[in-house]
Amino acid sequence: MRIPRLLTAVVSAAILLPASATAATAASIGSYVALGDSYTSGPFIPVQRLDPLGCGRSTANYPSVLAAALHAGRFTDVSCAGADTTNMTRPQGVPFNGTNPPQLGALRIDTDLVTLGIGGNDYDVFGSLISTCPGLRASDPTGSPCEEHFDGSVTPAIGNIGPRVEAVLAAIHERSPRARVLVVGYPRIAPEKGYCPDVLPFADGDYAWLNSVEADLNRALEDAASNGDAEFVDTFGPSRGHDACARGGSAWINGKNQNIFEAAAYHPLKTGMAGVAAVVLKSLR
Repeated sequence: MRIPRLLTAVVSAAILLPASATAATAASIGSYVALGDSYTSGPFIPVQRLDPLGCGRSTANYPSVLAAALHAGRFTDVSCAGADTTNMTRPQGVPFNGTNPPQLGALRIDTDLVTLGIGGNDYDVFGSLISTCPGLRASDPTGSPCEEHFDGSVTPAIGNIGPRVEAVLAAIHERSPRARVLVVGYPRIAPEKGYCPDVLPFADGDYAWLNSVEADLNRALEDAASNGDAEFVDTFGPSRGHDACARGGSAWINGKNQNIFEAAAYHPLKTGMAGVAAVVLKSLR
Protein backbone atom coordinates (compact mmCIF):
# COMPACT_ATOMS: atom_id res chain seq x y z
CA MET A 1 0.00 0.00 0.00
CA ARG A 2 1.27 3.49 -0.80
CA ILE A 3 0.68 6.39 1.59
CA PRO A 4 3.33 8.97 0.62
CA ARG A 5 1.65 12.07 2.09
CA LEU A 6 1.16 10.48 5.49
CA LEU A 7 4.68 9.12 5.42
CA THR A 8 5.98 12.60 4.70
CA ALA A 9 3.96 13.92 7.63
CA VAL A 10 5.46 11.31 9.92
CA VAL A 11 9.00 12.14 8.93
CA SER A 12 8.53 15.90 9.20
CA ALA A 13 6.47 15.80 12.40
CA ALA A 14 8.66 13.66 14.54
CA ILE A 15 11.90 12.48 13.92
CA LEU A 16 14.66 13.41 11.58
CA LEU A 17 16.68 10.34 12.48
CA PRO A 18 20.22 10.00 11.18
CA ALA A 19 20.36 7.79 8.10
CA SER A 20 22.27 5.07 9.94
CA ALA A 21 19.73 4.97 12.77
CA THR A 22 16.84 4.82 10.31
CA ALA A 23 18.44 1.92 8.44
CA ALA A 24 19.13 0.02 11.64
CA THR A 25 15.56 0.47 12.87
CA ALA A 26 14.06 -0.59 9.55
CA ALA A 27 16.32 -3.60 9.23
CA SER A 28 15.29 -4.85 12.66
CA ILE A 29 11.57 -5.07 11.84
CA GLY A 30 11.03 -8.28 9.96
CA SER A 31 7.47 -8.89 11.17
CA TYR A 32 5.11 -6.33 12.70
CA VAL A 33 1.65 -7.13 14.11
CA ALA A 34 -0.84 -4.41 15.11
CA LEU A 35 -3.56 -5.19 17.66
CA GLY A 36 -6.25 -2.86 18.93
CA ASP A 37 -9.63 -1.16 18.82
CA SER A 38 -11.09 1.66 16.70
CA TYR A 39 -8.44 4.17 17.79
CA THR A 40 -6.02 1.82 16.05
CA SER A 41 -8.14 0.61 13.13
CA GLY A 42 -9.38 4.04 11.96
CA PRO A 43 -13.07 3.68 10.98
CA PHE A 44 -14.11 5.70 7.90
CA ILE A 45 -10.60 6.97 7.24
CA PRO A 46 -10.00 6.27 3.54
CA VAL A 47 -9.24 3.71 2.25
CA GLN A 48 -11.19 1.12 4.25
CA ARG A 49 -10.17 -2.53 4.07
CA LEU A 50 -12.70 -5.29 3.54
CA ASP A 51 -11.22 -8.02 5.73
CA PRO A 52 -13.76 -7.61 7.29
CA LEU A 53 -15.41 -4.30 6.36
CA GLY A 54 -17.12 -4.05 9.76
CA CYS A 55 -13.81 -3.58 11.58
CA GLY A 56 -13.34 -0.11 10.11
CA ARG A 57 -9.71 -0.87 9.36
CA SER A 58 -8.02 1.85 7.32
CA THR A 59 -4.99 1.60 5.08
CA ALA A 60 -4.00 5.00 6.52
CA ASN A 61 -4.20 4.11 10.22
CA TYR A 62 -1.12 4.56 12.39
CA PRO A 63 0.03 0.93 12.10
CA SER A 64 -0.01 1.20 8.30
CA VAL A 65 1.92 4.46 8.36
CA LEU A 66 4.37 3.00 10.87
CA ALA A 67 4.87 -0.19 8.86
CA ALA A 68 5.66 1.85 5.75
CA ALA A 69 8.11 4.08 7.63
CA LEU A 70 9.87 1.03 9.08
CA HIS A 71 9.86 -0.92 5.81
CA ALA A 72 8.55 -3.88 7.79
CA GLY A 73 9.18 -7.14 5.99
CA ARG A 74 5.76 -8.50 6.98
CA PHE A 75 2.90 -6.37 8.32
CA THR A 76 -0.30 -7.77 9.81
CA ASP A 77 -3.03 -5.45 11.08
CA VAL A 78 -5.90 -7.18 12.89
CA SER A 79 -7.21 -4.17 14.83
CA CYS A 80 -10.98 -3.81 14.87
CA ALA A 81 -13.49 -1.15 15.90
CA GLY A 82 -15.34 -2.12 19.05
CA ALA A 83 -12.68 -4.54 20.25
CA ASP A 84 -11.92 -4.90 23.94
CA THR A 85 -9.39 -7.07 25.72
CA THR A 86 -11.60 -10.17 25.42
CA ASN A 87 -11.32 -9.96 21.63
CA MET A 88 -7.63 -10.67 21.84
CA THR A 89 -8.51 -14.33 22.49
CA ARG A 90 -12.11 -14.54 21.25
CA PRO A 91 -13.66 -13.84 17.84
CA GLN A 92 -15.48 -10.54 17.45
CA GLY A 93 -18.73 -10.19 15.56
CA VAL A 94 -18.81 -7.00 13.47
CA PRO A 95 -21.38 -5.27 11.21
CA PHE A 96 -22.30 -6.70 7.82
CA ASN A 97 -22.32 -10.23 9.25
CA GLY A 98 -18.56 -10.28 9.57
CA THR A 99 -16.25 -11.82 12.13
CA ASN A 100 -12.81 -10.70 13.17
CA PRO A 101 -10.83 -13.70 14.45
CA PRO A 102 -9.11 -13.55 17.85
CA GLN A 103 -6.46 -10.91 17.37
CA LEU A 104 -3.68 -12.80 19.11
CA GLY A 105 -3.98 -15.43 16.39
CA ALA A 106 -1.96 -13.10 14.16
CA LEU A 107 1.14 -13.47 16.34
CA ARG A 108 3.96 -15.77 15.30
CA ILE A 109 7.08 -17.07 16.93
CA ASP A 110 9.15 -14.76 14.69
CA THR A 111 7.07 -11.61 15.25
CA ASP A 112 9.50 -8.94 16.41
CA LEU A 113 7.27 -5.86 16.85
CA VAL A 114 3.77 -5.66 18.34
CA THR A 115 1.72 -2.53 18.98
CA LEU A 116 -1.33 -2.81 21.23
CA GLY A 117 -3.99 -0.11 21.53
CA ILE A 118 -6.79 -1.45 23.73
CA GLY A 119 -8.74 -0.79 26.92
CA GLY A 120 -11.13 2.06 26.14
CA ASN A 121 -13.98 -0.29 25.27
CA ASP A 122 -13.62 -2.46 28.37
CA TYR A 123 -16.50 -1.85 30.76
CA ASP A 124 -17.84 0.48 28.03
CA VAL A 125 -15.76 3.36 29.41
CA PHE A 126 -15.55 5.42 26.21
CA GLY A 127 -18.89 4.36 24.81
CA SER A 128 -20.87 5.32 27.89
CA LEU A 129 -19.29 8.77 28.05
CA ILE A 130 -19.81 9.55 24.38
CA SER A 131 -23.40 8.33 24.39
CA THR A 132 -24.36 10.07 27.63
CA CYS A 133 -22.45 13.33 28.10
CA PRO A 134 -23.63 15.32 25.04
CA GLY A 135 -27.26 14.76 25.97
CA LEU A 136 -26.68 16.22 29.45
CA ARG A 137 -25.13 19.52 28.35
CA ALA A 138 -28.48 21.29 27.97
CA SER A 139 -29.39 20.60 31.61
CA ASP A 140 -26.32 22.49 32.91
CA PRO A 141 -24.20 24.00 30.11
CA THR A 142 -21.56 25.47 32.39
CA GLY A 143 -21.55 22.72 35.03
CA SER A 144 -20.46 19.09 35.16
CA PRO A 145 -23.67 17.11 34.66
CA CYS A 146 -21.94 14.09 33.14
CA GLU A 147 -19.47 13.77 36.00
CA GLU A 148 -22.40 14.02 38.42
CA HIS A 149 -24.35 11.43 36.43
CA PHE A 150 -21.59 8.81 36.67
CA ASP A 151 -20.92 9.73 40.31
CA GLY A 152 -17.50 8.13 40.64
CA SER A 153 -18.34 4.90 38.82
CA VAL A 154 -15.81 5.39 35.99
CA THR A 155 -12.67 5.32 38.15
CA PRO A 156 -13.26 1.80 39.54
CA ALA A 157 -13.94 0.54 36.02
CA ILE A 158 -10.64 1.95 34.81
CA GLY A 159 -8.93 0.31 37.77
CA ASN A 160 -10.08 -3.07 36.48
CA ILE A 161 -8.76 -2.50 32.96
CA GLY A 162 -5.07 -2.65 33.87
CA PRO A 163 -5.06 -6.32 34.93
CA ARG A 164 -6.89 -7.24 31.73
CA VAL A 165 -4.23 -5.54 29.64
CA GLU A 166 -1.50 -7.24 31.67
CA ALA A 167 -3.07 -10.61 30.85
CA VAL A 168 -3.05 -9.69 27.16
CA LEU A 169 0.61 -8.74 27.37
CA ALA A 170 1.49 -12.06 29.01
CA ALA A 171 -0.25 -13.87 26.17
CA ILE A 172 1.61 -11.78 23.58
CA HIS A 173 4.98 -12.65 25.12
CA GLU A 174 4.04 -16.31 25.23
CA ARG A 175 3.24 -16.37 21.51
CA SER A 176 6.00 -14.02 20.37
CA PRO A 177 8.77 -14.21 22.98
CA ARG A 178 11.27 -12.16 20.97
CA ALA A 179 8.89 -9.33 20.13
CA ARG A 180 9.29 -5.74 21.24
CA VAL A 181 5.84 -4.85 22.56
CA LEU A 182 4.47 -1.29 22.68
CA VAL A 183 1.24 -0.32 24.44
CA VAL A 184 -0.05 2.77 22.63
CA GLY A 185 -2.10 5.18 24.73
CA TYR A 186 -5.09 7.26 23.72
CA PRO A 187 -4.67 10.80 22.32
CA ARG A 188 -6.38 13.81 23.81
CA ILE A 189 -10.03 14.42 22.88
CA ALA A 190 -10.78 17.62 24.85
CA PRO A 191 -8.57 20.72 25.11
CA GLU A 192 -6.76 21.70 28.28
CA LYS A 193 -8.49 25.08 28.18
CA GLY A 194 -11.47 26.50 26.33
CA TYR A 195 -14.58 24.92 24.89
CA CYS A 196 -16.08 24.13 21.47
CA PRO A 197 -19.63 22.87 22.07
CA ASP A 198 -20.37 22.99 18.35
CA VAL A 199 -17.70 20.29 17.90
CA LEU A 200 -17.47 18.62 21.31
CA PRO A 201 -20.92 19.08 22.92
CA PHE A 202 -20.00 18.36 26.53
CA ALA A 203 -20.91 20.77 29.33
CA ASP A 204 -18.08 23.20 30.07
CA GLY A 205 -17.23 21.63 33.41
CA ASP A 206 -17.14 18.15 31.92
CA TYR A 207 -14.19 19.01 29.65
CA ALA A 208 -11.78 18.84 32.59
CA TRP A 209 -13.44 15.66 33.80
CA LEU A 210 -13.13 14.03 30.37
CA ASN A 211 -9.43 14.89 30.40
CA SER A 212 -9.07 13.34 33.84
CA VAL A 213 -10.81 10.14 32.71
CA GLU A 214 -8.47 9.86 29.72
CA ALA A 215 -5.46 10.57 31.90
CA ASP A 216 -6.54 7.88 34.37
CA LEU A 217 -7.02 5.36 31.56
CA ASN A 218 -3.61 6.14 30.11
CA ARG A 219 -2.00 5.77 33.54
CA ALA A 220 -3.65 2.37 33.89
CA LEU A 221 -2.23 1.37 30.51
CA GLU A 222 1.21 2.69 31.44
CA ASP A 223 1.18 0.69 34.67
CA ALA A 224 0.05 -2.41 32.79
CA ALA A 225 2.89 -1.98 30.30
CA SER A 226 5.40 -1.61 33.13
CA ASN A 227 4.09 -4.71 34.88
CA GLY A 228 3.81 -6.65 31.64
CA ASP A 229 7.33 -6.24 30.25
CA ALA A 230 6.20 -3.81 27.57
CA GLU A 231 6.81 -0.16 26.67
CA PHE A 232 4.15 2.51 26.99
CA VAL A 233 3.82 5.12 24.26
CA ASP A 234 2.19 8.29 25.55
CA THR A 235 0.08 10.00 22.90
CA PHE A 236 -1.97 12.09 25.36
CA GLY A 237 0.85 14.55 26.06
CA PRO A 238 2.08 14.84 22.44
CA SER A 239 -1.49 15.46 21.23
CA ARG A 240 -1.80 18.64 23.30
CA GLY A 241 -3.10 21.30 20.94
CA HIS A 242 -4.40 18.64 18.54
CA ASP A 243 -7.68 17.88 20.37
CA ALA A 244 -11.10 17.93 18.72
CA CYS A 245 -11.39 21.70 19.31
CA ALA A 246 -8.16 22.52 17.47
CA ARG A 247 -8.56 24.77 14.46
CA GLY A 248 -6.77 25.19 11.18
CA GLY A 249 -6.56 21.54 10.32
CA SER A 250 -4.41 20.71 13.35
CA ALA A 251 -6.99 18.48 15.09
CA TRP A 252 -6.10 14.81 15.44
CA ILE A 253 -9.58 13.88 16.64
CA ASN A 254 -12.94 14.26 14.90
CA GLY A 255 -15.80 15.91 16.76
CA LYS A 256 -19.45 14.95 17.05
CA ASN A 257 -20.21 14.76 13.32
CA GLN A 258 -19.84 11.34 11.78
CA ASN A 259 -18.27 11.57 8.35
CA ILE A 260 -18.20 8.31 6.42
CA PHE A 261 -15.63 9.78 4.04
CA GLU A 262 -13.29 11.11 6.73
CA ALA A 263 -13.57 9.68 10.26
CA ALA A 264 -16.02 8.33 12.80
CA ALA A 265 -17.39 10.71 15.41
CA TYR A 266 -15.02 11.24 18.36
CA HIS A 267 -12.32 9.19 16.62
CA PRO A 268 -8.93 9.92 15.05
CA LEU A 269 -8.72 11.73 11.75
CA LYS A 270 -6.15 10.89 9.10
CA THR A 271 -3.95 13.66 10.52
CA GLY A 272 -4.32 12.09 13.95
CA MET A 273 -3.16 8.74 12.68
CA ALA A 274 -0.10 10.37 11.13
CA GLY A 275 0.55 12.16 14.41
CA VAL A 276 0.29 9.01 16.48
CA ALA A 277 2.50 7.14 14.01
CA ALA A 278 5.13 9.85 14.43
CA VAL A 279 5.02 9.51 18.23
CA VAL A 280 5.32 5.72 18.05
CA LEU A 281 8.13 5.89 15.53
CA LYS A 282 10.01 8.30 17.78
CA SER A 283 9.68 5.85 20.66
CA LEU A 284 11.31 3.16 18.51
CA ARG A 285 14.52 5.16 18.08
